[in-house]
Amino acid sequence: MASLYEELGGEHAIEAAAALFYEKVLADPLTAPFFAKLDMPAQVRKQIAFMAHAFGGPNEYKGRDLRVAHRPLVAQGLGDRHFDAVAGHLKATLEELGIAAPLVERCLAIVGSVRGQVLDR
Repeated sequence: MASLYEELGGEHAIEAAAALFYEKVLADPLTAPFFAKLDMPAQVRKQIAFMAHAFGGPNEYKGRDLRVAHRPLVAQGLGDRHFDAVAGHLKATLEELGIAAPLVERCLAIVGSVRGQVLDR
């Protein structure tokens, strides 16, 4: 049985999704301020690695723990409405790339499963 990563189209699909996703996140006045001081090319690479791992790809995620990585953002006010907006941008990205609805829902379920970690709860 193919992994979600493979069903999405593998590395090239994840790379395309990450690039389009960050275009949406950075264009949104609600979410953009949280990325203002980041090295965005590095952030995109981290996101690709995380998504590949989270969706069952062959890559091992070597980034920081989600709770630790997002704690400074939580201190700046990151909350549920921001998490929901980011998830919405991911949904819109996957739909724009022509990903089938059942696969989009599986991706969003995985993203939703880390809400507590991202929001340091």
